[in-house]
Amino acid sequence: MAAQTDQKRPTYFEEVMRKGYERRDFLKFCATMAAYMGLETSGVAQITDALMNKPRLPVIWLHFQECTCCSESFIRSSHPMVADILLDQISLDYTETLMAASGFQAEAAMQDTMKKYKGELEGSIPTAADGVYCCIGGKSALQILEETAANAKAIIAWGSCATHGCVQAAKPNPTKATPVRKLISGKPIINVPGCPPIGEVMAGVIVHVVTFGTIPELDSLGRPKAFYSKRVHDSCQRRPYYDAGMFVESFDDEAAKKGYCLYKVGCKGPSTYNACGVMKWNNGVSNPIISGHGCIGCSEENYWDNGRLYERASVFPGFGIESNADTVGKVALGVTAAGIAAHAIMTNVRKKELISDLIGEGKETEKEI
Repeated sequence: MAAQTDQKRPTYFEEVMRKGYERRDFLKFCATMAAYMGLETSGVAQITDALMNKPRLPVIWLHFQECTCCSESFIRSSHPMVADILLDQISLDYTETLMAASGFQAEAAMQDTMKKYKGELEGSIPTAADGVYCCIGGKSALQILEETAANAKAIIAWGSCATHGCVQAAKPNPTKATPVRKLISGKPIINVPGCPPIGEVMAGVIVHVVTFGTIPELDSLGRPKAFYSKRVHDSCQRRPYYDAGMFVESFDDEAAKKGYCLYKVGCKGPSTYNACGVMKWNNGVSNPIISGHGCIGCSEENYWDNGRLYERASVFPGFGIESNADTVGKVALGVTAAGIAAHAIMTNVRKKELISDLIGEGKETEKEI
């Protein structure tokens, strides 16, 4: 994704107005993005100023080995302006999925844009057999990636396919599907994993780049910390049942109907970092866990090879190596009881020390008199 230099291009605000939105809608969008990005109140003004005055950012969106669910997630966001960021505001100059042009016209559009700007990527890159498993316009996915990334300011890898290979890279990986970060070096790469990622998360990443002119702060896996710093487990509405050791044993039992914790039927929430539990999906009203299906850990590296989807993990993160779902409830209760007892003991010790100090001070006062 490259910095915009052509001042003749319309600004984001101008495009919003042209689309028929009201200024109030635009300001609401800016406030929503600031909240999603975890910015302070002053961040709203920064986003508003940037989108009102900066020209649209041209984008090349490449599709390689993937199912296009990332694009679908983006354009079907609950907030209409999120979709417009893709379709209008960032000036999507090339994408095989949405562009009207085809054949030579499509290739010409990409080449013309590449002379000025660079872009984004969706999908893994097959490297086996000289990349023959994914070719566009007579070039392999790897060749197109290298050509497009050559002068890029930064690359955004949308979805689990582009960030860690996803199902295509699962064993035995016959096409040798490879994520972007293992093929491109010397360029900032923003990994936005998920199968698919949340549309508003994708919008937040773009808005950050546009507003501040830099990539957001990333974690050790190259993911924006604003959206991938908390475990799904930490914001799960079923967390109280987890703490109490109350688990679903099968998807059709009474525990499932009562909304108990889904860990025993394979939920990967305790080891998955994503914003699903906070931002949710479908206008912020639901996510897989609320709907009754455990988290599959799609934002984590190699999740297809990290055990069976409907089989619980052998260890339970956060309660020691030997802890698991059978003992976590007892452990949690034991820790609580121990904490209460320790608090009571320390309170009594402090009281005793205070009384001793007061007695000592009284004796000293008597001597002085």
